[in-house]
Amino acid sequence: MRLRFLPALLLGAALALPAAAQRHDVLLNDNWHFRFGHDVERTAGRRVDLPHTWNADDALAGRKDYKRGMGNYGKKFHVPAAWQGRRLFLRFEGAGNVADVFVNGRHAGRHRGGYGAFAVEITDKVHYGAENDLLVRVNNAEDLTLMPLVGDFNFYGGLYRDVHLVTTDATCISLLDHGSCGLRLVQDSVSRGRADVRAIVRLDNGLDEAADVTLRLCVTDGGREVARSERSLRLAPDTDGRADTLAVGIDRPHLWDGRRDPFLYRAELTLWRGGRCVDSICRPLGLRSVSVDPQKGFFLNGRHVQLRGVCRHQDRSEVGNALRPEHHAEDAAIMVEMGANAVRLAHYPQAERFYDLADSLGLVVWAEIPFVGPGGYSDEGFADMPEFRAEGRRQLTELIRQHGNHPSICMWGLFNELSMRGDDPVPYIRELNELAHSEDPTRPTTAASNTDGALNFVTDLMAWNRYDGWYGGTPAQLGRWLDRMHAAHPQLCIGISEYGAGASIYHQQDTLARPVAAGWWHPENWQTQYHIDNWRELSARPFVWGSFVWNLFDFGAAHRREGDRPGINDKGLVTFDRRVRKDAFYFYKANWRDDEPVLYLTERRCTRRTRPVQTFRAFTNLGEAELFVNGSSRGRVRADSLRTATWRDVRLAPGRNVVSVVAGRGRNLRTDSYECYLENAR
Repeated sequence: MRLRFLPALLLGAALALPAAAQRHDVLLNDNWHFRFGHDVERTAGRRVDLPHTWNADDALAGRKDYKRGMGNYGKKFHVPAAWQGRRLFLRFEGAGNVADVFVNGRHAGRHRGGYGAFAVEITDKVHYGAENDLLVRVNNAEDLTLMPLVGDFNFYGGLYRDVHLVTTDATCISLLDHGSCGLRLVQDSVSRGRADVRAIVRLDNGLDEAADVTLRLCVTDGGREVARSERSLRLAPDTDGRADTLAVGIDRPHLWDGRRDPFLYRAELTLWRGGRCVDSICRPLGLRSVSVDPQKGFFLNGRHVQLRGVCRHQDRSEVGNALRPEHHAEDAAIMVEMGANAVRLAHYPQAERFYDLADSLGLVVWAEIPFVGPGGYSDEGFADMPEFRAEGRRQLTELIRQHGNHPSICMWGLFNELSMRGDDPVPYIRELNELAHSEDPTRPTTAASNTDGALNFVTDLMAWNRYDGWYGGTPAQLGRWLDRMHAAHPQLCIGISEYGAGASIYHQQDTLARPVAAGWWHPENWQTQYHIDNWRELSARPFVWGSFVWNLFDFGAAHRREGDRPGINDKGLVTFDRRVRKDAFYFYKANWRDDEPVLYLTERRCTRRTRPVQTFRAFTNLGEAELFVNGSSRGRVRADSLRTATWRDVRLAPGRNVVSVVAGRGRNLRTDSYECYLENAR
């Protein structure tokens, strides 16, 4: 039973549940008191609700000196007397970046790392039948022992994900295994004939005596049981995190098959003691096999899939990274709308809710730890210190144990854009690679590089961040580079982890001229042409196991001074507030979707034009289209192999012009149009 967003009367009833009840989860998002660490006056601070970040304004306004330090979150919560004898936990889905938890003034636990979940037990620190004080001190200051050290994105602070109060029986499925749910479903082998799944269960016994318990795992399909396993065992007194396994087999399984068929079973684990169920958890189970061939690319369940991916940061205009469920749902829906079938969740673990969405929608996910290098900026992403190395290992373990049940995750990312200028990161990358395989032998590892060297030959898969045609070079150079790399290293599984160009919807020009990447002028039509040319190179090379547009959404980067305003990386195909899809978005939609008619007339925001003779383009998957200017046909043309229809040497009339395009027939008939004005014609 999970309790969310309950009215006060129902919440009070939940808190009064008898001690014999199973696990209960109460959301503690409302009515916190927030103050900065330097605000020591009793009157300082304000009321906030979670999720919350204190950087939603200063970082997103492009302030390089945005607040990085301590923030204090305080709250009172009631613990019923009926809970005496049960165990109590606080579970945090994320806090940036270091969190210290105090209950009634006593330190209950610390978590380091801004992107993973964690839980602390507070059973012996609460007052039963009374109100309790909760204080969480969150610190997002620079720390040379904690990933990430640098990054081309904002380091937000705060309790920016949900907080839960969880009560369990004295004997329970562990909440304390690196923030995981205590159940890991390992797919040892999957084929269309049979799937064998091993469940690794972590158990805690808080009793001061041994407990005889039974574990039961049941896999169902729409309520119909398809597999069951059971095991009885004895837990010693005060057992923490004992690992036990159960195995189930499913004949002729219904496979999770990406966007084509994202089918999910339901796996329920129950824990029994003394003839009653004392704890239970449910998780979706998607059965699938993944492989990558250096010559042929990515395969899902033995079927070749061209991974048409995007990258995503977990922030947006006005709210920073304090995203709510509707924000995650909107982002996932936009990916599906565009036709993407894969997403790289950069550069850190993201909210559990988004992995759930990816499972249900069939998106292939690249999940990664925040081992991030400087890119083109100062400082380094690796400090060869024991503390840093230990923290990185812990964050990787957290990532895999917390999210390893998600079928959408098909590869673990180990680093992004590390440099070789300072401490050599290669031995540590090898260490992380071994740890990832130890924790999860079923998924390949990968990484994103922008340099040469031994660091490119450690992980199972490799990918590069390439910006040919933006920071230098041309898209044709991307194709030549891919061919050279593939010829020189035919055993290497090669992908493109980032490619993109900046664009402002307010910067319009009726000529195609390349801008200065670091300048204040980022015309939208150059981004459009950049993506047309880059996709031409990528789509023609089947050995590229996946490519990921950088980025699907504009995102906050307070140090940037470019585009139409400071503080924004504007390489997104969608604006930071998600309100406007740029022209390049529709290029991919026309190329990546066959299930829906697409027709989009480009350069609609270029309303003021100075050249009387223009070129017009439309993106369409309908084969051919006809252009009209002021009601007069300018001819029908067939779309090219990139689903782009082009009309050249089209003359505009002085003043107002209505430009429209028509494609398709019958139910698939589509039209699109806009107005533009020819003024000061040359």
